[in-house]
Amino acid sequence: MLTIIEGRVLGCLFEKERTTPDQYPLTQNALVLACNQSTSRDPAMHLEDHDVGVTLTALKTEGLLRFVHPSHGRSVTRYRQVADESWGLDVAAAALIGVMLLRGPQTVAELKARSERLHPFDSVESVEQALRELTARGMAQLLERQPGQKEARWQQLLAEEAEPTVVAQPGVPVSGSTADRLAQLEARVARLELALEDLLPPAIPSFNLEQ
Repeated sequence: MLTIIEGRVLGCLFEKERTTPDQYPLTQNALVLACNQSTSRDPAMHLEDHDVGVTLTALKTEGLLRFVHPSHGRSVTRYRQVADESWGLDVAAAALIGVMLLRGPQTVAELKARSERLHPFDSVESVEQALRELTARGMAQLLERQPGQKEARWQQLLAEEAEPTVVAQPGVPVSGSTADRLAQLEARVARLELALEDLLPPAIPSFNLEQ
């Protein structure tokens, strides 16, 4: 599995390849700026040139990235992802993976809206179908719905996530995590114990009758 920084760099390359083709492949400086964007990124990162440089070398070693050496008037080395080729992703799948690498787990509706610039999906159903195909290949998974959330979220499985997640079990309603349910049960037991104490008669004091 890729590190969270490797995932961020690849996600940026997936994104910029589609949204700014005139500037692609990217220079290292452009990649640092893309990784540290304050928008469309979750979590926010503050990577240094060294962090990105080491990551680029690692991704090249893993066969997910290529160096494009200076030519045709360009004076610096640039970088392009080949992860879509290595992982066998079509344009739709690459768009979803890219958005999940950049913004973490998301609902189907969020993924449809946020991947629009990379690949326009016809419907929410088409997004869900692509996600299920990625899940069948071990590249994505459906998470349990957390308290306060109306919909379950989907997560990529190619790079580390910033926060731990709980996988939804097949055939089990998507609800809060096991830890959340345990905490709720403990709170309920505590309330019942207090209520039981209020219902019980007070203890009868004992007296020593011996003189």
